[in-house]
Amino acid sequence: MFGSLGGPEIIFIFVLALLLFGPRKLPQIGRTVGKTLSELRKATHEFRSTLEHEIDTEQVPAPKNDLQSVAKTANDAASEPAEKSAEKTEPEPNS
Repeated sequence: MFGSLGGPEIIFIFVLALLLFGPRKLPQIGRTVGKTLSELRKATHEFRSTLEHEIDTEQVPAPKNDLQSVAKTANDAASEPAEKSAEKTEPEPNS
């Protein structure tokens, strides 16, 4: 949970903070540290998501163009047999 700090080390730090700041200031300091860590996590998450979005934005246009060219080729290929079959099924003259 706290990396390489064990139980005795955490208790020692807590007792030292209690002696230095007193029981009245310790909750206020804890809240301030908690808010600061929360804001730091939020800023880190925002930076990471912005960076990932920019990377994705740079990579998207090339595959999108490839996909459009493949779709156009598929549409052209699909319409060619329909045109050829329409030419083959000309109406027979009635006798």
